[in-house]
Amino acid sequence: QVQLVESGGGLVQAGGSLKLSCAASGRTFSIDAMGWFRQAPGKEREFVAGINWRAGSTRYADSVKGRFSVYGDRAKSAMYLQMNNLKPEDTAVYFCAARGTTSVVVSTTRSDYDYWGQGTQVTVSS
Repeated sequence: QVQLVESGGGLVQAGGSLKLSCAASGRTFSIDAMGWFRQAPGKEREFVAGINWRAGSTRYADSVKGRFSVYGDRAKSAMYLQMNNLKPEDTAVYFCAARGTTSVVVSTTRSDYDYWGQGTQVTVSS
């Protein structure tokens, strides 16, 4: 099993920045890819950004390209999301997810991920 814990959420004004962190523990050697998803009230959980350790590749949702940056440290089993120029529509609970895979592609599909954190709230005020 893998346990994921997110941190770094909070309240920020539009145009501000936040950095989210995700720490993994347990059978971390089984993790080949990690991702960030978010869920706003009344909406489906959606992919935000992710990283594939096998390929060293990253992927972003169109809505965050140019504003968010995902990076991590496989040796430390940690992943981060630097969020700049935040907008009110970025308000959501942000979840960290992880999976074992032979693929070199960063999956945007929720069901592809095996492990999930509890989430951290990000609120952007206008």
